[in-house]
Amino acid sequence: MSMGFVGVSTAESSIMRIFPRWAEILGLPARSLTGFDLPLDARAEDYRHVIGRIAADEDIRGALITTHKIGVYQAAADMFAELDDFSALCGEISSLSKRDGRLIGHALDPVTAGLAIEEFLPDNHFSSTGGELLCLGAGGAGTAIVWYLAHRADSPRRIFCTDISKKRLTALRFLLRKGSVPTHVDTVQVLGPVDTLMSQLPPGSVVVNATGLGKDKPGSPVTEDACFPRGGVAWEVNYRGRLEFLATAGKRQAVDDLTVVDGWRYFIHGWSKVIATVYRIELTPALLGELSTAADEFRPRL
Repeated sequence: MSMGFVGVSTAESSIMRIFPRWAEILGLPARSLTGFDLPLDARAEDYRHVIGRIAADEDIRGALITTHKIGVYQAAADMFAELDDFSALCGEISSLSKRDGRLIGHALDPVTAGLAIEEFLPDNHFSSTGGELLCLGAGGAGTAIVWYLAHRADSPRRIFCTDISKKRLTALRFLLRKGSVPTHVDTVQVLGPVDTLMSQLPPGSVVVNATGLGKDKPGSPVTEDACFPRGGVAWEVNYRGRLEFLATAGKRQAVDDLTVVDGWRYFIHGWSKVIATVYRIELTPALLGELSTAADEFRPRL
């Protein structure tokens, strides 16, 4: 029983080399992933075709979905027998599993984003610094990050989320209202670099690049001259690609007393959680540590 991977350029992902090692450690019945590549501007019928292929293939037990989480939900939610609570609430499907031949849709990003965040962000970061959150991108990853930090015990007093798409921002606002999010969130449509907005953040603020720029598309949401909030955090949610945002943050690290984080641990948590869900494995801390150690050999060197 294999597992699928729906993305833009799946063959380039490190998981294609990591999965055989993980499969050996976990005793999985397959040693490779089946990739399904779709363009960023995929049509509804493309999504339905891919989900239909996965549903019909008895050798594919489930799948992880990157980039296309919202697109899959919008185009193919009716093809699923069941959706978990956050999937139905936020309108995205980040993974799927099969139960007795039925497709189950999951949105695990708030969980996996939270696991990654708690590794680099102190429990009292926002209360001790007065920092805010600037999330660049309102797609699946950005929505999950905003959701998690808005519900965190130590949450930012104010959150900004930007995107080039009014539609995604409207969807985010609807989700936040529907979920009665306690933190104030401003959504801002942007058509270019966000240097000015970032310069207005207080010290200690967290800036997240969840736009896909630097991975799925070249470029960065900030220019090379951008200044980050002093004593803050710059988090690039991706771990591969040109990662221009991460490079700019790295150059400003000493000057701005910045904590710079790439997306490797988010990647590890995301994949391990989905694999555990698909194959019904209990992911203990010890087992996660073993998987992390095995994966580090394949980590791209930035």
